[in-house]
Amino acid sequence: MRIHSSDHSWLLLAVLVILLSFSGALSSNDKEKEKEKKTTSVDKKKEVTYDGTSLIINGNRELLYSGSIHYPRSTPEMWPNIIKRAKQGGLNTIQTYVFWNVHEPEQGKFNFSGRSDLVKFIKLIEKNGMYVTLRLGPFIQAEWTHGGLPYWLREVPGIFFRTDNEPFKEHTEKYVRVILDMMKKENLFASQGGPIILGQIENEYSAVQRAYKEDGLKYIKWASKLVHSMDLGIPWVMCKQNDAPDPMINACNGRHCGDTFPGPNKDNKPSLWTENWTTQFRVFGDPPTQRSVEDIAFSVARFFSKNGSHVNYYMYHGGTNFGRTSAHYVTTRYYDDAPLDEYGLEKEPKYGHLKHLHNALNLCKKALLWGQPRVERPSNETEIRYYEQPGTKVCAAFLANNNTESAENIKFKGKEYVIPPRSISILPDCKTIVYNTAEVMTNSKSCSKSIKEKIKGDSYVPVELYGLTKDETDYGWYTTSFKIDDSDLSKRKGGKPTLRIASLGHALHVWLNGEYLGNGHGSHEEKSFVFQKPVSLKEGENHLAMLGVLTGFPDSGSYMEHRYTGPRSVSILGLSSGPLDLTEQNKWGNKVGMEGERLGIHAEEGLKKVKWQKLSGKEPGLTWYQTYFDAPESQSAAAIRMNGMGKGLIWVNGEGVGRYWMSFLSPLGQPTQVEYHIPRSFLKPKKNLLVIFEEEPNVKPELIDFVIINRDTVCSFIGENYTPSVRHWTRKNDQVQAITDDVQLTAKLKCSGTKKISAVEFASFGNPNGTCGNFTLGTCNAPVSKQVVEKYCLGKAQCAIPVNKSTFQQDKKDSCPKVAKKLAVQVKCGRDKKN
Repeated sequence: MRIHSSDHSWLLLAVLVILLSFSGALSSNDKEKEKEKKTTSVDKKKEVTYDGTSLIINGNRELLYSGSIHYPRSTPEMWPNIIKRAKQGGLNTIQTYVFWNVHEPEQGKFNFSGRSDLVKFIKLIEKNGMYVTLRLGPFIQAEWTHGGLPYWLREVPGIFFRTDNEPFKEHTEKYVRVILDMMKKENLFASQGGPIILGQIENEYSAVQRAYKEDGLKYIKWASKLVHSMDLGIPWVMCKQNDAPDPMINACNGRHCGDTFPGPNKDNKPSLWTENWTTQFRVFGDPPTQRSVEDIAFSVARFFSKNGSHVNYYMYHGGTNFGRTSAHYVTTRYYDDAPLDEYGLEKEPKYGHLKHLHNALNLCKKALLWGQPRVERPSNETEIRYYEQPGTKVCAAFLANNNTESAENIKFKGKEYVIPPRSISILPDCKTIVYNTAEVMTNSKSCSKSIKEKIKGDSYVPVELYGLTKDETDYGWYTTSFKIDDSDLSKRKGGKPTLRIASLGHALHVWLNGEYLGNGHGSHEEKSFVFQKPVSLKEGENHLAMLGVLTGFPDSGSYMEHRYTGPRSVSILGLSSGPLDLTEQNKWGNKVGMEGERLGIHAEEGLKKVKWQKLSGKEPGLTWYQTYFDAPESQSAAAIRMNGMGKGLIWVNGEGVGRYWMSFLSPLGQPTQVEYHIPRSFLKPKKNLLVIFEEEPNVKPELIDFVIINRDTVCSFIGENYTPSVRHWTRKNDQVQAITDDVQLTAKLKCSGTKKISAVEFASFGNPNGTCGNFTLGTCNAPVSKQVVEKYCLGKAQCAIPVNKSTFQQDKKDSCPKVAKKLAVQVKCGRDKKN
């Protein structure tokens, strides 16, 4: 049911391993300028309301195409280009979480500098003429350590997270007011003329609400009342919260909200999609994962065809989990298959195909926002959804084919259309197809000195690892000594005794009498594991040392404040006197972190605090490596490839690049992540300090290298029956019109920056196979394909190749007339020598 409101209200590694103020009266001219400034500010104020159709901003209904970009996951130097590319991709809104543990790492001490400069980030979005959705938390999940909640919160007496608990609500309210008061002070809300049009409190609370019973419902009502009581002049949402209390808008998260979302819980609320997952985040041990752009486009078109007016791509730019910020087991690279990759570069075909989708939906805007919806179902596999304004020419249609194997013919308003398998064609005038979700026209390819740790301990029990480390390090030591009688060894039968350590996660390294026994770890799905190994014991005192290793704090679920990890039981099995339990019967030493961390040797100031040794070739575990390198002359994005290494941490010039884990292989026998992003802002032209802490022994740091990230291989793959690009069309006087007289299907290739097409690496008009970087000839191919593409493209920054038989079959002979032709092209971009 639709209800309109009347209220419009990127060198190999050589290893040694102001604001000025003044006093005085303002001149009359200054006063006039000040008056003008105030007047302009008032004029910019925007009222944001909503009804059953859409958000209404300053009296105008809007279709909102939003993308999640998280400011701590990139650098301030990267933000302008990322935001600019997002806008060029057709977005008009940026969504971000606010990260409580980033801003208040210590209770009462706030940080809003560098990558934490939220105000600067929002003002850059505003400068680009875009809106902002602010997802406040307090809990955000986001595959971020502790779900964004600061560690110190765990140690507040009597606290239970995310429920009707006074200590939690007290600290949450203080945090919320700090953030929102800051936004208000900076005039960033739409009601003040700023870009923030929408807020979100809490996050996917329905996933844990049952665990808290009535206290969960009370908490949700309290959170809603808190933000609405501040009267900030914007609507608020709760995602995946179907019982969101009025006037809170309930919103959808997922891959196919057009089918899974039950809709707003009141007729006067719009259908909003707060998270459309553009890929699957990855954890160490995962194989590569992708979500096709065809599926994303299909889901968005379907949502808008069913009264949706807002979609947010989570993530549009995933970025990097710098330092130790990722949640447990989550990789340092985040959502790299998003439309903008980890380096902020366009990821094709996802970026381009979604850009064209936004263009097509904009052509339908008037009909979607003001027309009356109608539905026809010609068959079990097909569906027509269209919007018309009676008495006008305003009309837009979405023709859907749900058949996943074959095309379907759909007859609509006297004309027949062929719709490819599992796709939606968009007709912004109910006559002309300008876009199909399955017809993807773009593609591209991006193509030591060491010191050893000393083991110390000064406590007595193997304490829980989260509480031991307090999110200040990934490492916690557990040491103990135990005596073995001669009778335990001489009288036993069979093999050696066995050391058994049961751990709740995440990883563990073990030494016995100074000998490294090995390591073990859990996984994202199963954190707990058992380390078990036959050992050689000696008569008398034996010394056991364990290094518990975190890969981040948990980021989801109920009762997070009561999650525990680390060793939970230690025993010796196979002794003649029976099992020896070391867990509670022994005194334990505990130590937080590595000595190198305490001395700060990851940064220039700490290097001189230790004596460095030359690399011997077979280093033990827990070794620090350092070297210097010069930055590449290219300004392209840079990354370090951790070939030959095991598991540890990386710093460049004191900046934490992140965790790496090369020894945790996916089912395909490969590391989940090999390249680790080094932002340009981390680098100096010369003598950059690289420091690596490696947990595992016998690694090969000489295999580490650096790579430049570019997008110099550009491809296109288009079928001759595809719809010409939506860029050929515009809307004028309520009619869809061609921008040019000659609307034809073309394969468009474009190099980045000042680069030009320097080589055609593959071209085939026929039935080629494969994907960009892996194209192969099929059984049908026009012999002149490469020559034609070279004619149109060589030496040019961009080119458009007509995709039709007359272009490629110049002798008018078709060796395979029954084959529907496709054009696959792969070119190489480069700079002229003078450039």
